[in-house]
Amino acid sequence: MVQRCRSTDMGAGNPNCKVAIVMGKTRNSSASRYKQHSMIIVPMDTPGVRLIRPLSVFGYMDEIHGGHFEVHFNDVRVPVSNIILGEGRGFEIAQGRLGPGRIHHCMRSIGAAETALEILCQRAAGRETFGKKLYHHEVIAHWIAECRLSIEQARLLTLKTASKIDTLGNRKARKEIAMTKVVVPRAVLKVIDCAIQVCGGAGVSQDFPLASM
Repeated sequence: MVQRCRSTDMGAGNPNCKVAIVMGKTRNSSASRYKQHSMIIVPMDTPGVRLIRPLSVFGYMDEIHGGHFEVHFNDVRVPVSNIILGEGRGFEIAQGRLGPGRIHHCMRSIGAAETALEILCQRAAGRETFGKKLYHHEVIAHWIAECRLSIEQARLLTLKTASKIDTLGNRKARKEIAMTKVVVPRAVLKVIDCAIQVCGGAGVSQDFPLASM
């Protein structure tokens, strides 16, 4: 049986989370709109930083790694040296990470699709209806084939995009990044849905990780 995998990232509610990176608009309002935001390191124990409440994402709290939180900042003060890279460069930092970050999310999503397809195949090989294994039914066999095709197509586009980012940079790979972030979620959702259908009611229960994917 495929086991559930969880992220080890830290959220604001994790007691081991000691600093936050806050992006906000800084004082230079005459600058280009792309140079009016800065990223600032803020220690979580700084006076004025207050965790208000945990927030769910798609109904899940992610409390195992600290989750997502509403955080209030009231007259919080930190040294100027806590500005990352320099004042007004927050958007630059964010954009520098967004392209590769999107591809990273796509890579992890493809991994989730592989897990879902493995669950689908295990279920199809282990359960019988009308006197034969599920995978012997034409519709299920078709689903398995289509899921494999979707995963391979999504993976190849992701690899192409990653290669272009590595060789030419984020800006030159914008078209591929845009295509990848559309193609991969479509493929992954299709595979997960097929897996849930094959698993029946159990597919949306805690017996399988499919509903949380």
